[in-house]
Amino acid sequence: MIDVSVIGAGNLGTSLANALSKKGYKIKALASQNFSSARKSSKIIGKGKPLTDNVQAAKEGKIVFLCLPDEEITKVTKELANSDVRWSTKFVFHCSGLLSAEILKPLKERGACTASMHPIQSFSKKETNPAQFGGIYWGLEGDKKALFLARKIIHQLGGHSLIIRQEDKPLYHAACSMASNFFVVLLNVAFSILRHIGLKEEQALEYILPLVEGTLHNVKEFGIEASLTGPIMRGDHKSVEKHLKALQTLPLCHELYVNLGAQALEIAKRKKLPSQKIKALEHMLGGK
Repeated sequence: MIDVSVIGAGNLGTSLANALSKKGYKIKALASQNFSSARKSSKIIGKGKPLTDNVQAAKEGKIVFLCLPDEEITKVTKELANSDVRWSTKFVFHCSGLLSAEILKPLKERGACTASMHPIQSFSKKETNPAQFGGIYWGLEGDKKALFLARKIIHQLGGHSLIIRQEDKPLYHAACSMASNFFVVLLNVAFSILRHIGLKEEQALEYILPLVEGTLHNVKEFGIEASLTGPIMRGDHKSVEKHLKALQTLPLCHELYVNLGAQALEIAKRKKLPSQKIKALEHMLGGK
């Protein structure tokens, strides 16, 4: 199989390298600013030379993955483009959801085939089960030749490809961030409210998690509109009024409830909620 180097051996880089290794790819190098981090990744995978030298890492692989924070990709790309690496034989993929493949232009000008290859999944640790790549989608854009290889890799990992236009990447990434990051933030807000009635975070998680899991199951099985329940969906303005009154002592939570409530009401309108109930809720939610 093809030799692979990963520059940025963090959670995603290590998880991806491990998953590729299980599919027969030869992990040749794992680069990180911190050698101990690179060495830890190498031990997890059981393969790959731990390095702090990005150029040396790039020389090792025919495929080079840049699994770096967005602000690091430009700097590392310039560093690599100014090296003596023979780029005409290599494929370079960055894994940013926000940035396009255009940021790899210095390497493309040196002959590399380039693309962005972003997994729509979260990776909170290096020791991610390779099965977590199964069934997920990857946002792709870039060179035709690089995209052909990217699709092949994704298929081997058990995933699916989603071609994104370069100009659409910020919206695409905003949607991914809201679905993942803000979901966690919303749970944190719910937990903060429950702390006001005396619950500890571990208790709140224990009580709320089955509700969240059930909701996600419903979304998967029945779709967004059919899965939205609760007082706004029913047009129960009296319950909403009590919620808002209780949240007055928590201004940020109150504001979030109003804004999200307005969005919930838009879904309820599509479900043909009676007009008088809509008007009552609109008035209560600030006419939003």
